[in-house]
Amino acid sequence: MLSSLFVHVPYRQLEATLPFLLAQNLQPEIAFRGPELDDIGPTLVVIGQRFADAGLGITVHAPFYDLNPGALEPLVRKITLRRYRQTLAVARALGARLVVFHPGYDRWKYGGQDHLWLEQNLSFWPPLLEEAAADGLLVALENIFEPTPNLLAQLLASLPAPHFGHCLDIGHWRLFAKTSLADWLAAVGPRLLHLHLHDNRGTADDHLPVGEGDIDFPALFAGLRTLTSSPSMTLEARDRPALLRSLAAVVPFFRGR
Repeated sequence: MLSSLFVHVPYRQLEATLPFLLAQNLQPEIAFRGPELDDIGPTLVVIGQRFADAGLGITVHAPFYDLNPGALEPLVRKITLRRYRQTLAVARALGARLVVFHPGYDRWKYGGQDHLWLEQNLSFWPPLLEEAAADGLLVALENIFEPTPNLLAQLLASLPAPHFGHCLDIGHWRLFAKTSLADWLAAVGPRLLHLHLHDNRGTADDHLPVGEGDIDFPALFAGLRTLTSSPSMTLEARDRPALLRSLAAVVPFFRGR
């Protein structure tokens, strides 16, 4: 078991997947959809304890459909805040170490006025970061449609909390980024907390196993070795066979870290 490696598990599949994860010493990144957060019971504490007893960690992926912390519509920000606070509560119950959030940014929606999105984020995040800090949680913003890391880097620089950083999704970088991987890492490397690993060929978000698309994973891991601290990582596979192929492909990179 690699202590910094996690595997994607939708919450709705967690109960059925739990025996496999524990038997294989695999740490989950549990992904929640919004409505699931309205019906969470005390079993989460029990699940979290089972992983803790096995010496395994947990990360959490927050819901993201229709949510945007930089929305100009106040009601959208209100429900986003509610879902994000629910996510922090779930992470607390599970004893998770890190939560991944989507930033909600899409450059086409803001017509070149990115400062509007940024201004809303600067008031949205501070109270949530206080809650996360109180629980010892890391908060990582994942790149989605961003063509460059500049806006995320600007937000992180404006909110310099050490537990607030970046989740580099290498598949989304391949699809949407217009910035080289080296330049992306140079811009956000000091605030890089986490990665999402999956592959594609630049035409769709296929979530292929590592090594089955055209992403240069040797270059990625070489770049990570230049950073002063090592981020944790999650394999985002669509099913168990794909997960096992990703595991086989990524383990050699960890031997060189």
